[in-house]
Amino acid sequence: MKDYKYLYHINSPKDLKQLKEEQLPELCAEIRTFLLDELSRNPGHLGAGLGVVELTVALHYVFDLPDDKLVWDVGHQAYPHKILTGRRDNFHSLRKWGGLSGFTHPAESEYDAFVAGHASNSISAALGLAVADRLTGKDNQVVAVIGDGAMTGGLAFEGLNNACTHPNNLLIVLNDNNMSIDESTGALSRYLVDIITSKTYNKVRHEGYKTLKNLNLIDEKRRSSILRFNNSLKALLSDRHNLFEGFSIRYIGPVDGHDVQGLVRVLRDIKDFDGPKLLHIQTVKGKGYAPAEESAVVWHAPGCFDVETGQIKANVPLPDDPMKFQDVFGHTLVELADMDERVVGVTPAMPSGCSMTYLMKKYPDRSFDVGIAEGHAVTFSAGMALQGAIPFCNVYSSFMQRGYDQVIHDAAMQSAPVIFCLDRGGLVGEDGMTHHGVYDIPYLRCIPGLTLMSPYDEEELRMMMYTAYKHHEEGPFVIRYPRGTGSCPHWRTEFRELPLGKAEIKRQGSDIVFVSYGPLGSEVSKVVSNLVEKGYDPGHVNLRFVKPLDEELLLGLTKTYKHVITIEDGALMGGMGSAVLELFSTHGAIVPVTRWGIPDTFVKQGRVDIQHEHCGLDVRSMETKALEILQNARTN
Repeated sequence: MKDYKYLYHINSPKDLKQLKEEQLPELCAEIRTFLLDELSRNPGHLGAGLGVVELTVALHYVFDLPDDKLVWDVGHQAYPHKILTGRRDNFHSLRKWGGLSGFTHPAESEYDAFVAGHASNSISAALGLAVADRLTGKDNQVVAVIGDGAMTGGLAFEGLNNACTHPNNLLIVLNDNNMSIDESTGALSRYLVDIITSKTYNKVRHEGYKTLKNLNLIDEKRRSSILRFNNSLKALLSDRHNLFEGFSIRYIGPVDGHDVQGLVRVLRDIKDFDGPKLLHIQTVKGKGYAPAEESAVVWHAPGCFDVETGQIKANVPLPDDPMKFQDVFGHTLVELADMDERVVGVTPAMPSGCSMTYLMKKYPDRSFDVGIAEGHAVTFSAGMALQGAIPFCNVYSSFMQRGYDQVIHDAAMQSAPVIFCLDRGGLVGEDGMTHHGVYDIPYLRCIPGLTLMSPYDEEELRMMMYTAYKHHEEGPFVIRYPRGTGSCPHWRTEFRELPLGKAEIKRQGSDIVFVSYGPLGSEVSKVVSNLVEKGYDPGHVNLRFVKPLDEELLLGLTKTYKHVITIEDGALMGGMGSAVLELFSTHGAIVPVTRWGIPDTFVKQGRVDIQHEHCGLDVRSMETKALEILQNARTN
């Protein structure tokens, strides 16, 4: 155990406040050492936390948490916050089953004011907290910390636009590191790089405000007039207008986000400013660890690594190991782009995660990273599709929830031929409940005109992409697949079309039949093999399409088998099993049906195999349940 002079004596912000300001830089160094030591052995998000150490210490030093509220945008910035709020000794359990979440959640700590997993919600959430405090007569402070990557999200601007509508004391801290996960894109990012805030202007405004306040000349009625005067003063003393003051939000900055004592002074100066204000700090993602500073994308979440050498301990795949679904998508997309110049790729800020980087390297003019803006990604893709392009729009399943209206209104209603590739379908592991892609089957299969499919393995993903490409004019397609590797190492076979809406019989049987949807089918195949060895005769259907269903095949199962079991890595309510039951009900087919999938609960973080076991979707659990059904059928 390392010998920390200050860190091991801090179990709450009250302990932190006992330190002198001149001791804070050494504490920041200890927090960085602690983060590197822990995350080198227990993988998590590294770069973001290293970049906000000084900010986190300063916020906890100046404000009175948990009475004051701190809302983090995208909780992977919040690791130092967890360390300072009583979770240091449990930090080894981060992102593990039964341990600490990798993001913030009020159920985990009273210091976590709001759930943080998806980007751009902090300003709206913090504004709600601040306004509610005013309505109930509380005089608490509310702070939102948002990174410039998250500022590209439309929800952030909706919050900014509403911030001056109601009396509040909101402080927005803009953590400007010119990064989110991949490099930040768009005009806002360039604006934050170019913005010039005159020192003369800041000095005049700050001194003027103090004078007016001391003379009791500032009240709520005069605030708007003073803000307009500030904006005019800014225009006179600086060479460009300020975006945030256009929202009538007082702007302070930019300031050095790695000067902890300077941050403490600034936060003390501005914490009692009435009305919404924005503090613009400039930081370096990965600060304090040279490899992370030099390659922020790689060190966003690097996995295990050697702290001394900076060597990432990546698992080297063997020649016969399956490839990740993400890489199969990326390579196949390049092949389709080679075949047809109309093929383009769109991603909302996840080119590395979804492997669209392969297309970006070969065809940069046909690759579009639109930033953290899922709704825009969908509508942008629909617009291109209606003008003759063939867009493959890759969005993580959990993030597609943010573009749902656009899928209905802008894609499906006008049959825009967009091919949506939903990455991270199903349970995703350590990122936990905010990132599970388990709701897409229910929320998409009810939309008219969509074709929904999910591959059994990597080779079938390739064929589904080709099939969607060949039939793109028939309307929007959705291809759902999970994070990580599957079961097929030799996936790169010749393209062939799959018959639309047709399932595949993996094994013909006579007692019970498993109907699986997606890559979980490979685990079902193991269950089937085990049951055959025990003398049973199960069938297995790889459904492939949940919309349209293979009605003829499914209805035929009711005449052949004694029991139908549906298996999906998605929500049971409204999922694939529900679709099968609806079909049987419509046609009066009478057969016992058992549905296996994700129950009506938010599944916590942990390894995917543990999550599957928790939900009864591992091989042993499925085999045990199947044997019970078979034995009951024989006794009856």
